[in-house]
Amino acid sequence: MTSRPPADEERPGESAWTVSRVLAWATEDFRGRGLDNPRLEAEVLLAHVLGCDRVRLLIEAQRPLAALELGRYREAIKRRRTGEPTAYILGEREFYGHRFRVDARVLVPRADTETLVDVALARTRPRSLGGAALDLGTGSGCVAIAFARQRPTWEVTGVDVEPGAAALARENALRLGAWNALRVLVGDLFAPLRPGERFDLIVGNPPYVRDDEIPHLMVDVREHEPRRALAGGADGLDLVRRIVAAAPEWLAPGGVLALEIGCEQGAAARALLAAHGFLELEVTRDLGQRERVVSGVLGPRAA
Repeated sequence: MTSRPPADEERPGESAWTVSRVLAWATEDFRGRGLDNPRLEAEVLLAHVLGCDRVRLLIEAQRPLAALELGRYREAIKRRRTGEPTAYILGEREFYGHRFRVDARVLVPRADTETLVDVALARTRPRSLGGAALDLGTGSGCVAIAFARQRPTWEVTGVDVEPGAAALARENALRLGAWNALRVLVGDLFAPLRPGERFDLIVGNPPYVRDDEIPHLMVDVREHEPRRALAGGADGLDLVRRIVAAAPEWLAPGGVLALEIGCEQGAAARALLAAHGFLELEVTRDLGQRERVVSGVLGPRAA
């Protein structure tokens, strides 16, 4: 196996770059650079370039790649080598059973964040036939749209401070059949809402990474994902405090607040909700058994 990447000018022949050969090369390259799951990464990128699924790569393992295909694969590998997230290269990421378009305007949706959708659905089950939900920092719209698809009779609003993120959320809503249910606004947290609006549910995935943790994040996150969506201040709770303090003004009586948090922030976040009149407090763990979502119901004295 050569140590250099396949070049555009190479042609099929005795040493043709077949699907099998190019995957082996890319896997070794990624392994040498310390990427997790190098074979999976190599396969996902090649399947994207060829416009097929990973099963087809096995079936066509001995097929030589055309020069254009090799060139496109080479460019994808170059991008991944810099640490650019695979989701940005693919232009999409699966979340809650739906494929969302993503790019550098928004955080890459994580499987852990599906816990936030689960909590939102579970805690609003008694009023599942209708209600109003607000998603703060909606980004790609993954949480708002996943919730809206499960609760088609609800009115859902997404808010993001970045116009580019809001535009992408609208695009995803249109693609995924949630356009009529989702309103997307641009502004800082509650600022773009109409005075007097009330919601039965407020959710959010605010930035919660401590400032001193930022330099130690994986290069994919640290160098490529939006810093504003990550950095949460000295203890990671700057935006959480703002949301919890203001939420009672915007929640209907008995309304639910649910926020994604860092895995060591459960006790502090729970105390913040308690101090602002929230009851029935819960800290829910994700599939990795890490504290992931804090939630509570607005009590009568805070309403």
